[in-house]
Order: sequence, then structure tokens, then C-alpha cells
Amino acid sequence: MNTIEILDRLIAYDTVSANPNLDLIEWCAELIKDAGGDVTLIPDATGKKANLFATIGPRDQSGVMLSGHTDVVPVEGQAWTKPPFELTLDDGKYFGRGTCDMKGFVAAALSAALTAAQSDLKTPLHLALSYDEEIGCIGVRSLVDMLADAPFKPKFCIVGEPTSMQVAVGHKGKMAAKATMIGREGHSALAPMAVNAIHMGVDFVNVLRDLQDRLAQKGAQDDDYSVPYTTIHVGKINAGVALNIVPNTCEVLFEIRSLAQDDPDALMDEIRAQADAIVAQYQPIAPEAAITIERTANTYPGLSTPEEAAVVQFVKSLLGANDTMKVAFGTEGGLFSEQVGIPTVVCGPGSMEQGHKPDEFVSVDQLAKCDDMLANLVARLKDGID
Repeated sequence: MNTIEILDRLIAYDTVSANPNLDLIEWCAELIKDAGGDVTLIPDATGKKANLFATIGPRDQSGVMLSGHTDVVPVEGQAWTKPPFELTLDDGKYFGRGTCDMKGFVAAALSAALTAAQSDLKTPLHLALSYDEEIGCIGVRSLVDMLADAPFKPKFCIVGEPTSMQVAVGHKGKMAAKATMIGREGHSALAPMAVNAIHMGVDFVNVLRDLQDRLAQKGAQDDDYSVPYTTIHVGKINAGVALNIVPNTCEVLFEIRSLAQDDPDALMDEIRAQADAIVAQYQPIAPEAAITIERTANTYPGLSTPEEAAVVQFVKSLLGANDTMKVAFGTEGGLFSEQVGIPTVVCGPGSMEQGHKPDEFVSVDQLAKCDDMLANLVARLKDGID
């Protein structure tokens, strides 16, 4: 099967992160097994989702790993003019949910694996397919743990998120957290005798905004990013029951997307100290007043691969490219690099400007460039890499 035939099958699976991905993963597993590859599935606790790790070629040495996620974002509430779960070719573009982010790369990787299986590889090709990336690189963690304990780790990793087929050497890390304000409820007519948790939440959000302003003006800068500084973002606030009740709880969900130069733990320590100062203002009225901050699961490290790293030069040679870039979005690449020690870059077809939108697409030209890169990779694996 070629890349387009495989992509047609992949798009037909509705693998929105809230749904199982097992049917897709089992189809991919059978495709690779039938070609002679070695496949390991790592199911989640429900048995409805799984990661896939496959090896084509020698089993007793390092190789090059192609990594991609199989989940996609929802289509509800979006004005699609093409069927989201059918591959549609129109005006030199393949439309469908996930064509760009990132089943286009997964299809090309599977096609390359089938070609590699017919070759006598001196260096193996590995495939890593994961779930629940779109909600914070959650599913890939068990695959990362497996690789960390493996006797042979991949020499290089290419994460195929859309970069318009440019070599990306970095992305920011993400720390996601939930802050819970505890106040004291009361009748709104007697509001000064209670502690309004929403007011505490507003004070807390102002702390985050002040810190964001300071980072933008005086913090570390990296002009390779479209937003060149560490960002702090509030995404959701939950509070209140009725207008005539002073609310006793307020939840604020926020995130820190940090440059490699900034320590998110240090920033979080500063936020906690400021939260303690907020609480101290309210405790004379309500000694039980408090702000607790806990990290949520969708937290992952950044990626910062040196320009001179062997993996960067290797992938450049596959593309015939000279330049590198950094991307605003996160990937599992930071986990492979930081927790397993696999040198990693990001390079895949399409642009994230098309991702997560109605009528998502990847161009015919971009898929062809990806196929060319992976064909060059298979040729290099046939000769062997040191």
C-alpha cells in the first residue's frame, strides 16, 4: 500500500481523543506484521486504546524511530464543507480530520515501513504510534517508559508533526496546573462577612498576568519562536452557584509554556508564594481561606536539540536542507529526548496553520516531500548508519 491508500484508511477511523484508537492501531499492527515487522502493543488501563512500537530490520541494535500520534481533535462546532472522516482530494489538497495533524505523516511512515520490510536493512527502522497526544502527550508515557527500559534505544527520532518539511530543533515545554481558591460562603446581602472565592481567583489571575508582563518585557528571549518569551495563559475558570450566594470555591486552570532558558518549577514557586500572600489578606475573616495549586497530567518538557547535533545533520541530509526552525506547539519529542535520551527533531508534512480547523488539509506536494525524505531514510538504513 502506498501513502495515500494508507491515509485513506487512517482518516476513516474517528480517533478523536475521547474515542478509542484500538481499531486503527490493530489495523496498523496487522499491516506491519504481514510485512514481517516485529510489533508490540501497549494498551491503556481500559483496553480501548494502545500505543504501538514496531521494528523493521535487525532487532538487536539501535535504529531510527519515526514517531506520530493517532488521535485527532474534535470536529463538533466547526463548519466543515468536506466530510471530516473521509479522505477527499480537491485542488491539490487532501482534506480530512488529521490529514495534517498528523495522520499524513503516520501514513507516510507506514508506507516507508512496508518498503523497508522488503529491503535488507543494516540499521533498523522503528515506528512509535501513540494516543492522547492532543490532550497533553498523555498516552505516549507508557511507550516512553518501555523505551527507557529497553536494551537497545533508537539512535535518532523524527517526530512527524507538521513543519512544512523543515527541521525543527525546539519547542517550548508546557506545565499545566489547577489552582483552587477556598473562601467562605454566605448570603450576598452579607458579602463583607464572607470571603468570595471568585475575588480570590481574580487576585490570583492578576498575579499570573503581572508575571506574564514581566516575562514578556524582561524575561529570556528566543527570536526563533513566533512568541519569543515564556507565556502564562489562563484557559478556564469555574466558580459560583447562584447570584445571591457568595461562592466558597473557584478553580482556575492555567499553563506555563516555557523557553529552555526558563525554569517552570521556579516560576511555579513564585506563583505559590504570591498565592500565599493573597490568602493572608483573607484569613482574618476566614481562617480556612486557602489556595492550592496542583499540576495536571497534560504537562510535558520542551525540546531543545543543539544545531550541531548528529540527528539534525542527519535529517538535513535526508531533505537536502540547510536551515532549522522552532515550533510553537508541543510534541512527545521532549519526552523522548529528556526521559529516554534519544536525540530528536520534529519534521513532517503540512503546516499547523491548517491543524485543528474545519476543512483541515495537507497538500499533495507536502506528502510527496515526506515520501521522498523517508525513501532517502530507508536507503540510508540499507547501507547502515553508525
